[in-house]
Amino acid sequence: MLNQDTFTLVDPINGNLAFKLFSFTGNSYFDHIERHNYFSVIWVKEGNGTAKVDFSEYEFEKDTVFCFTPYQPFMITQKEEIEGIVLNFHPDFFCIFRHQQEVACNGVLFNNIYNPPFVKVDETARQTFELILTQMKAELQTVALAQYEQLVSYLKIFLITASRLKVAQQPKAQQDFADKKEPFILQNLKDYIEQHFKTKHSASDYADMLSITPKALAKITKTHFNKTITDLISERIVIEAKRELYLTNKSVKEIAHDLGYDDEYYFSRFFKNNADVSPQMYRETVGFARGAA
Repeated sequence: MLNQDTFTLVDPINGNLAFKLFSFTGNSYFDHIERHNYFSVIWVKEGNGTAKVDFSEYEFEKDTVFCFTPYQPFMITQKEEIEGIVLNFHPDFFCIFRHQQEVACNGVLFNNIYNPPFVKVDETARQTFELILTQMKAELQTVALAQYEQLVSYLKIFLITASRLKVAQQPKAQQDFADKKEPFILQNLKDYIEQHFKTKHSASDYADMLSITPKALAKITKTHFNKTITDLISERIVIEAKRELYLTNKSVKEIAHDLGYDDEYYFSRFFKNNADVSPQMYRETVGFARGAA
């Protein structure tokens, strides 16, 4: 159930959501598959449960921050009742693709196909987040000069704090990863996908490069990433397609060709199956006209 602690900014040009901050109690807002045309940052301050994101499910405890990109499917099921805060922001308001050098959250908080899409909040970060949210609420209650710019500044601090926290938590994750049997195979798989995702789209291509059977590689990938090789390849292609649709004026046909698809319509079906929206609809609701703003 939503309470009255809700603050919303609407884009005066098109009437769409620009920025929204609200508190929640319970999971009624998240108990079905969500696919929004804006970024969502969800801080679960109390409670625990399971989050279904893309192709995987993750257990979570209190003080967890989830970060979702436009049209990324997610659903949250609670075990103990959850409470927390949500920040929603449209790429018109702030786009992580365009501001990567300033915030460095793309590939850390968002668009990381290998790590879970959340970060654990420690006491220091909790205090920082609470202070930022208080400042955001105060700013949202008074229309003043440069309100958007001030809110973007607060949002950047929030995302930078979360990014630093997740990076600081990575060494332990990397050590856990190194203690397992196949770290080199999987590191090579990540490298090969990054190098070849535009030209090689099948799991067998990567199994051949790694000199391992597709079945063995599939088992390792599922164990470590909780995803199939095809899931990993598809997610990487979709991330690149979204970036191109947002940042460039290339036609869908050009983008499809750049990503190794000779058939524009096959690519469009592939994109829609993975993003739940057509490339053209993605561009119209998130895309290039806003990227130039």
